Amino acid sequence: MIYYNVTIIIDPEVESDWVNWMKNVHIPDVLATGCFLSHNFCRLLSVEPDQGLTYSIQYKCKDLDSYELYKSVFAAALQADHQERFRDRFIGFRSLMEDA
Repeated sequence: MIYYNVTIIIDPEVESDWVNWMKNVHIPDVLATGCFLSHNFCRLLSVEPDQGLTYSIQYKCKDLDSYELYKSVFAAALQADHQERFRDRFIGFRSLMEDA
């Protein structure tokens, strides 16, 4: 299995709005692409207090082809929606993992 991980440090002032939007809009939109089998949406507990509120969204896909399809066809628009809505209120990075 392949896991596409998105880690976000979100501004506490918009955390509630962001979590709601992620659960009700963004994650369902990502899953609707058909590229992913499931997801996990987690708040990190082991971060330093001054590092902000950190979340991890892990999208599970069956193979690299599914991830590449997402990246080449869908990712730019979905990421732009997130950027537009929460501009300057988050820091994020992405990683790709596989079962060991």
